[in-house]
Amino acid sequence: MKNNINRQAIFIFIVLAIIWGTSFILIKKSLGVFSPIQLGSLRIIITFFTLAPFAWKYLKKVRFRDAFILTISAFVGSFFPAYLFAFAQQGINSSTAGILNSLTPLFALLFGVLFFKFQARWWNYLGIIISLTGTYGLLSVSGGQSFGFNIQYGGLVLIASLGYGLQVNIIKYYLSHLPSFTIVVLQFFIIFIPAVLVLLFATDFVKIMSLEKEFIQGMMYVSILAIIATAFALILFYRLIKMVDPVFSSSVTYFIPAIATLWGLFDGESIGLSFVFWVTLILLGVFAVNTKKKFLFFK
Repeated sequence: MKNNINRQAIFIFIVLAIIWGTSFILIKKSLGVFSPIQLGSLRIIITFFTLAPFAWKYLKKVRFRDAFILTISAFVGSFFPAYLFAFAQQGINSSTAGILNSLTPLFALLFGVLFFKFQARWWNYLGIIISLTGTYGLLSVSGGQSFGFNIQYGGLVLIASLGYGLQVNIIKYYLSHLPSFTIVVLQFFIIFIPAVLVLLFATDFVKIMSLEKEFIQGMMYVSILAIIATAFALILFYRLIKMVDPVFSSSVTYFIPAIATLWGLFDGESIGLSFVFWVTLILLGVFAVNTKKKFLFFK
């Protein structure tokens, strides 16, 4: 049984890397039609409608304590990141956004150590330093802009990754008794109304819907992002969290940059040697954060 679970975890891991690696180019394409606020709201709303037929069934079974924890998890790991990534990709390309997202295991480790009694080794802390150094360097060269410009947008991805890091620990230690599908359905049930209010009262979505010639194409991109890269992917991810520890499950973000960068290259984005160097440094640090065995040949 253990081997079957391991094979299943690896399969889910690979599928998630491909799906989420593709999500950044979908965000980029969607921003050609919608504003960041519209994109974030639509992503949540379409995900909810995809899951809505199942919401009432699971809502009746949830306990008050679970509802409170689900609310926290929903906002820090689904609601705010939907907007943060949309705003971020106004100033950094999809490749860079995918790479910065690979820092999620680092934040999962930090929250695990600080609040969830997760035990770390010295090389895990060394990995944090290496990753942060690589992040600083990457933001200094990404997009061909100054560091001050890119930290404004790259910092939004870091905040979103912080939310993801906190969410995986919450799900692992407080919601593991709930089925993965239940967690996804109830989280989007919780954040659906706030997303609708933001869309209707903070944007001119109705005007865009009636005037934008590329509206249908934009909705296609957002729908794929919501249905495949959000609803379906989160169900898989929450299942993975229950099978392995939070740091390993969040390390799916190691492989997301490769997919995101490939899509970026296909779409005309360019990378230089300095870009490759800083990305390598980030991934080396993230590897050190994640590993439980001896690192660099030291115990």
